[in-house]
Amino acid sequence: MSKRFAVSVMVASLVLACASIAFAQETKYPDILDAKPMFKTLPNHAKLAPAAPAATLTQWNGSFKDLLGHTINYTMVGTSPISTNVTTTIPVYIIPVKLKYGKSNGNRAFDPQNTVLSNGKTVINNIIASPIFNPGVNFTQGGTNLGTTQYIDAFQRGNFWSTVASNSNYHVLLGTPKVLAEKTITVTAALGSVMNNPFGSGVVGTYDINAFDAKLQTWMAAQKKITPGVLPIFITYDVFLTSGGGCCIGGYHSANGPQPGGQTYSTTTYVDSPGSFSQDVSALSHEIGEWLDDPFVDNSVNCNDNSILEVGDPLEGNSNYGAYPYTLGGFTYNLQSLVFLGYFGAPPSTSVHSWLAFQNDESHVCPGQ
Repeated sequence: MSKRFAVSVMVASLVLACASIAFAQETKYPDILDAKPMFKTLPNHAKLAPAAPAATLTQWNGSFKDLLGHTINYTMVGTSPISTNVTTTIPVYIIPVKLKYGKSNGNRAFDPQNTVLSNGKTVINNIIASPIFNPGVNFTQGGTNLGTTQYIDAFQRGNFWSTVASNSNYHVLLGTPKVLAEKTITVTAALGSVMNNPFGSGVVGTYDINAFDAKLQTWMAAQKKITPGVLPIFITYDVFLTSGGGCCIGGYHSANGPQPGGQTYSTTTYVDSPGSFSQDVSALSHEIGEWLDDPFVDNSVNCNDNSILEVGDPLEGNSNYGAYPYTLGGFTYNLQSLVFLGYFGAPPSTSVHSWLAFQNDESHVCPGQ
C-alpha cells in the first residue's frame, strides 16, 4: 500500500468517524400529539391573600344589564372611564424564567434573559420595547383615532369610547417594567420535555401548569417588592405549559385573594418562530388585556363559551391566532385583538363604532346571550 493511499484511507476514516459522532449526538425531538393553542385562568387563590396590604391595585367597579336581563357586576383596573378623566399608571415587575431540560427530556435550556433575537435585542428587552409598554403606536380603528399610546390602553379607550371620547386624559398605562433577577426551573421528565413546535419551526419546551404556578407562588412570597399595588409578569421563552398532559398553554393570569386587596399576577411565553401560536408578544397582549378587565378572575358573565369576563379567549382561534401586525422600532409585533363589553351582552354603543372587538373581527355576541 502506498503512503499516499494509506493517508487517504486514514483521512476518510476520520471523516466518517466524526460524522458518526455528530450523528450520534444529534438530538431528535418528538412531535406534540393533539396540540391545541389555548390560554387558561387559574381560580383565585383565596387562601394566599396578602395580609392587610398597605397599597392595593387601582381598580373600579361597574355594571351592565346583559341581553338576558341579568345585572353583571365587574371590577377592572384603573379608575372609572365613566366618571373620571385621569391617567393611571400601574407599576410592573418582569421576572424572566429560564427552563432547563436534562438528557432524559431534551438536553436544552430556554432563557428569556440572555437569548438574543434577530433584531439584536434580548427577549426581555424586545418585550419592553413592544407596544405593550411603548406608547409609540397610533391606534386608529375604523377611522377613529383612539390615541398614540400603549396597546392595552388603546383597547380600553375603545371599550368605553362613548365616554372616553370626551375624556381625553383617561388612560390606564403600564409603567416602565423593572426587571427582577431571573429564576431557573430544572424540569424533570415527569413534568415536561422538549418537543417540536406544533405551530411553527424549531422546538419548544413544555411544563406542567400547576407545578409552574407553585414556583411562582414561592417566588412572589419571597419578593418583598411584589405587593398588591403592582403587577408581576413572569416571562418564559419558547415554552408552553400543559394541563393534565394537554398542550399547549400560552399564558394565564390569576390572583391571590379577592378584591380589593388581592395580589394579581400573570405569565406568558414569547415564541420566536414566525407564525407560531404565542408569537412574540401576542400571548402577552392576550393576558394583559384579560388582567385589565378581569384582574381577580371573578367577573362572572352569562356566556356558554366563557364563564368569566375574559376578553381574549373568544378570538384566539381566528387567523394568526387573533393577532394583527404592528411595526415599532423596526420590529413587527403581533398583538391579539380583544373583545369589548358588548360581546358579553352590554350595550354595544359603549364601544367605538359599537364594535364588538378592537379590530371589528367579532360579529356576534357570546353564545347564550
